[in-house]
Amino acid sequence: MDQVFDFIANHPLLCGAFVLLLALFVRNEVRRGGRSVSVQQLVDMVNREGALVLDVRDKKEFDAGHIVDAVNIPFSALDGRVDELNKHKDRPVVVACKMGQHSGTAGVVLRKHGFQNVVRLTGGVTEWRNQSLPVVKS
Repeated sequence: MDQVFDFIANHPLLCGAFVLLLALFVRNEVRRGGRSVSVQQLVDMVNREGALVLDVRDKKEFDAGHIVDAVNIPFSALDGRVDELNKHKDRPVVVACKMGQHSGTAGVVLRKHGFQNVVRLTGGVTEWRNQSLPVVKS
């Protein structure tokens, strides 16, 4: 551990550049993916604002268990099927995937098509199930 501190002391510009690039990377990823909400915030958004839950998992995973009233458009088909959601443009849209890896990119696609209020579910449907919240099986 002492060697790390020695390296930092001997190379302040290099370490400063690394920290700056790391901070810019994190900021870019947060902005690209959009704001995230917890499962409790999702419940509040659905109950108070009539938010739409968009599940971007594959149909097989969706049928195995999904959030009540969620709409399923698989991530791989989202760009071509986003017109199906046009009637919901005035509502908040919460994007959910399995663990949160595709929801940020799906949010970018939705914003590109004119959706303004798009957020992603932190931890995805996996976190929803970990909180013992109800799922519907098709």
